Amino acid sequence: MSILLIAASPTSPSRSAALLAGAGRELGLLGLAPQVLSLRELPAHALLLADTRHAAIQAAVRQVAEARAIVIATPIYKAAYSGLLKVFLDLLPPDALRGKTVLPMATGGSPAHLLALDYALHPVLSSLGARDVLDAVFAADAQVGHREGGGYHFDADIERRLDAAARALHTRLGGARLVSLPPAAPRAPLAAQASPERCSA
Repeated sequence: MSILLIAASPTSPSRSAALLAGAGRELGLLGLAPQVLSLRELPAHALLLADTRHAAIQAAVRQVAEARAIVIATPIYKAAYSGLLKVFLDLLPPDALRGKTVLPMATGGSPAHLLALDYALHPVLSSLGARDVLDAVFAADAQVGHREGGGYHFDADIERRLDAAARALHTRLGGARLVSLPPAAPRAPLAAQASPERCSA
């Protein structure tokens, strides 16, 4: 089955990218091999001009079309998801998410930013045809810390929610019942990042 992880932060390194990597790691522990689409690596000019004839844009839209499940991770800026995600979603056909399972994820300065997922992102996902949207995973800055030497670590609550979200997605896609899944394997640290970021992306 095809699972697409969409990284929607305009910065690197970023907390939201680390959260997405954590989800990918948990899905990997369940025997799944998701693909990753980093929106910041798409050509900015083509994105801003909605140039759907550009080969890179066509390839990205095709990845969405071919995926059975989508995991989207975005930073919350000014009570909304990233502008980078907005311009990409605007490129998609009106029914691009119909029949797909979607898992929204976000990072923000405080738990108050969680509402942006319900009031800003969820309506857009619905307008694209998404009807099977799993409970979102939100991490406040205090829950995603920098590792000494680079990379990020999550607090116990975020680790638990990442595990639960991955298992819910696995089950929704026809995987084994949760009771029959093997115990979670020890979690390796997330890949080291170059340097601490200035924002909470």
